[in-house]
Amino acid sequence: MKTSKLFTPYSIGPITLRNRTIRSAAFESMCPGNRPSKELYDYHLSVAKGGIGMTTVAYAAVTRSALSFDRQLWMRPEIIPELRKITDVVHKEGAAASIQLGHCGNMSHKSICGETPVGACSGFNIYSPTFVRGLRKEELPALARVYGDATRMAREAGFDAVEVHAGHGYLISQFLSPYTNHRKDEYGGSLENRMRFMNEVMKEVMEAAGNDMAVLVKMNMRDGFKGGMELDETIQVAKQLVRDGAHALVLSGGFVSKAPMYVMRGAMPIKTLTHYMDCWWLKWGVRLFGRMMIPTVPFKEAYFLEDALKFRKAIHEIPLVYVGGLVARNKIDEVLDKGFEFVQMGRALLNEPGFVNRMKEEENARCSCKHSNYCIGRMYTIEMACHQRLNEELPPCLIKEIEKLEKE
Repeated sequence: MKTSKLFTPYSIGPITLRNRTIRSAAFESMCPGNRPSKELYDYHLSVAKGGIGMTTVAYAAVTRSALSFDRQLWMRPEIIPELRKITDVVHKEGAAASIQLGHCGNMSHKSICGETPVGACSGFNIYSPTFVRGLRKEELPALARVYGDATRMAREAGFDAVEVHAGHGYLISQFLSPYTNHRKDEYGGSLENRMRFMNEVMKEVMEAAGNDMAVLVKMNMRDGFKGGMELDETIQVAKQLVRDGAHALVLSGGFVSKAPMYVMRGAMPIKTLTHYMDCWWLKWGVRLFGRMMIPTVPFKEAYFLEDALKFRKAIHEIPLVYVGGLVARNKIDEVLDKGFEFVQMGRALLNEPGFVNRMKEEENARCSCKHSNYCIGRMYTIEMACHQRLNEELPPCLIKEIEKLEKE
C-alpha cells in the first residue's frame, strides 16, 4: 500500500487529531425539541467507532432566533449534560468532537424561531415564506456575544472544537455577501464593512475558546450565483479570518436559500422532499415549481477542488479543510497530496459510518453513495438517513425516483 498522509496525526490549533478526517457538519435533523436525542448519540458514536479523526455535531443555533428547523439543536444550559454524553462516548472511541455554531438569519419562520426572522437587511424570504426584519446596529454586539456564550457551553459539554458557520447564506454570510447586505451604515458597503460583524463574532469566540479549544470557520469560496461573492472577495475574507485567529478554514460554497445544490451537487429529489412534508400548500408548490426553484448542479468527485486550490495558494498560515464530493480513498489521497491538511465528509459517512476504518484496509475503498440525495430530501422534515440503511420500506414512487437519479 502506498504511503498516505490520511492516517497520520495532525493539529488544529491546540488539539491533535488521530488522522486527517473530519465528519462534516451535515445537518442530522435528529434533535426533536431542539435537544440531543439518542439517535444523535448513536449516529456520532457510530462515526467515532468508524475511525473518524473528529466528528462534528451539526448546526447548533446560538440563540432561539437562530433556529431554522424544528429538529435543530439550540445551545442552552439545560442541554449541556446531554451533549456531554455524546462527547464522552466519542472520546472513548479515540475521536475528537466538534460542534458547529450558527445563526440562520433570514432563513427561518416565526413559528420556529419565535419572532420575525432577522437578517442583515429587511425583506421577504420566499423560501420560508416570511417577512424579514433587518438587524439594528445596536443589536449586533449582543448577537456576537451569544456566539461566545455558545462556545463556553460547548467547552462545558466537552467539545474539543467549535466550527463557526460563516457560509451558505446564513447570518454571517448574509452580512458578507453583497447580494443580501444593502446596509448604509458601517456594517454595509465596502468588504471591510461587510466583514465587521464576522470580526465581532470571531473576537467573542476566540476569547471564549481560550488556549485549549480549536476554532474552525466554514466559509464560502463562492456564493454560487450572479451577484454573490466571488473569489476576489472571499480570499480576502479568508485572510481576515486568519488575522482574527481562526485555527482552520473549511472551504465550501453556495447559498442554501438561493443555490442549494451548488452546496450539495446533483438533483434535489422533489418527490422525496414533498413526500415527507406536512404543509399541504408548500407540498403542492414544491411539486409544481421545485425543479425551477432548486435547479440541478451536476455532481463530480471533489467538486470544490479547483477553487480550493486557489485558497491553498493564498493561505499558508493555518490548516485548510477540503469538503465537497469525497467518496473514495484515491480522491482523498489526491486532495491531501495537493496540500490540504484535512478532509471533511458528510454523505459518505451517512452511507457508511465505518468508511474511514475501511479505507485503512482497502487502498481503493469507495463508499456506495450514488448521490440520489434522498438523504437531503428527507432531512428537511425528519431525520437525515441514507436510503440504503433504512429499516422502513419506501413507497414505489420514491424507489423509482432514487433509481432514476442514481442512473443520471
